[in-house]
Amino acid sequence: MTQTPTATRLLIIGAPGAGKGTQAARIAEALNIPAISTGDIFRANVSQETELGVLAKSYMDKGEYVPDEVTNSMVKDRLAQDDTATGFLLDGYPRTADQVTALDGMLKDSGRELDAVILLEVDTDAVVDRLVQRGKEQGRSDDNEETIRRRIDVYGEQTAPLISVYDERGLVRRIDGMQQIDEVSADILRTLGVNR
Repeated sequence: MTQTPTATRLLIIGAPGAGKGTQAARIAEALNIPAISTGDIFRANVSQETELGVLAKSYMDKGEYVPDEVTNSMVKDRLAQDDTATGFLLDGYPRTADQVTALDGMLKDSGRELDAVILLEVDTDAVVDRLVQRGKEQGRSDDNEETIRRRIDVYGEQTAPLISVYDERGLVRRIDGMQQIDEVSADILRTLGVNR
């Protein structure tokens, strides 16, 4: 008999380079729920040239931040799809207080609420080193130290305050993101009450 996890509507939060994408894929597979990355949603809408995709691309092409209402609409569309009925893991959303409010509204409209927020805690300098190395290995020009530190600063300004919002609701599960990948995954599943 397979144990049904009690927490299946999840967010994963952490600084750039904390390993969110890697862990999101692993946890989603373990729980048999979709991992929903805002980056993937953007790319899908842009490549399919949906109305929202065309609008988002007009901002992205100018190097501008895509407005919350566009991002919110894309996430709402994605959460309305059938595969999210048993749960989902959001990666990269919400990023601002306004997006938290929007997500609350989306979930309330569908009679759902979040079960947990997974926070990957990492050491900033170690993450910078990790991302600089990844940039060298993958030839990513945006992974230079100055750009990485700026992205981490933006995360601190915009996303870190969301942690206190979810902390007040008792949803945050803190995970040591500096462990080996398998150990991080095991910690997350244990925290969510999944025995493997």
